[in-house]
Amino acid sequence: MLKQGAKERDLQNALLEKLRDFLVELGNGFAFMGSEYPLRVSDQDFFLDLLFYHYRLRCLVVIDLKIGEFKPEDAGKMNFYLSALDAQVKHSDDRPSVGIILCKSKDRLIADYALANLNRAIGVSTYQLGDLPLEIQSELPTVEQLQQVLEIPIANETEG
Repeated sequence: MLKQGAKERDLQNALLEKLRDFLVELGNGFAFMGSEYPLRVSDQDFFLDLLFYHYRLRCLVVIDLKIGEFKPEDAGKMNFYLSALDAQVKHSDDRPSVGIILCKSKDRLIADYALANLNRAIGVSTYQLGDLPLEIQSELPTVEQLQQVLEIPIANETEG
């Protein structure tokens, strides 16, 4: 159980402990590529929380973990990650990368505005995916599957 004041790294470590179950629940086609997956852009290092490859969709899938509420800048960060992955990691035969931002909470209107004019497949949710193309939705886990696997108890902020 994550305690009040937990960091995103604590959430990531808790999730990695359950990686095998997580992969099973994500469904067929996912291969784990790493946590804190390194990307170097110009002279700066960036680290993706979780990186998967979906062999049926033939694309990279980034999961960015947020311990708090979704913020508009999270969408920009994910778009940056996807662009860098597509330029540096993606094979020429692969489809564009997909991003999933998993948050403790979100305001639907803020998320909609943040993603409105991006041309990337990015889902923002409290374990739900945004509007993705049907062929991608059918290959990704359902909301119920994500909720079941990723629901890591987080102490309520009012608890001591």
